[in-house]
Amino acid sequence: MTTPDYEIEKAAAGQGYLRIAGVDEVGRGPLAGPVVAAAVILNPDDIPDGLNDSKKLTAKRRAVLEVALRSRAEIAIAEASVAEIDEHNILRASHLAMERAVAVLDPPPDYLLIDGNMIPRGLTIPARAVVKGDAHSVSIAAASIVAKNWRDQLMVDLAQQHPGYGWETNAGYPSKQHKDALQNLGVTPHHRRSFKPVHNILYQE
Repeated sequence: MTTPDYEIEKAAAGQGYLRIAGVDEVGRGPLAGPVVAAAVILNPDDIPDGLNDSKKLTAKRRAVLEVALRSRAEIAIAEASVAEIDEHNILRASHLAMERAVAVLDPPPDYLLIDGNMIPRGLTIPARAVVKGDAHSVSIAAASIVAKNWRDQLMVDLAQQHPGYGWETNAGYPSKQHKDALQNLGVTPHHRRSFKPVHNILYQE
């Protein structure tokens, strides 16, 4: 199994870039909750061991890695709301979250590695899109870890306000428990109304 490394960052550094940020988002697929993005600038001389795609790590391992990242890297986190997801679409909202996360880094990065195949249109900093970036770049992997931890905790908090949907374990994704609760308990203010399973319940014939 291949693990992410620092080679893409080294190539950018070879072109003269000094502040290289990995950018990733979490939460495109859920039926509820915001989409969250993180931007992370690693110290090339002090990269925590074990960085990987957040989906391949246990919650415990992600928590340990985030503690290491917060003491050894520069981190920014941002969200796009459910209202923005419904107003634009999930792709544009994901890009808004990415743009906001990058804007929080101060001083700003001079080069971006963006997970996926598109560079958000609001970014003016030189950037490269990296398909499956969290499997190739440790900077993007670090961003995926931070964003997932943030979003998972946010959904745990929302689950306490809206029990029954299982958000503390499904993070808003369309699990059986979540879909059954939508039918039985109805739609909350945190549900994405533009997503088909939610839309269908709101507008049942």
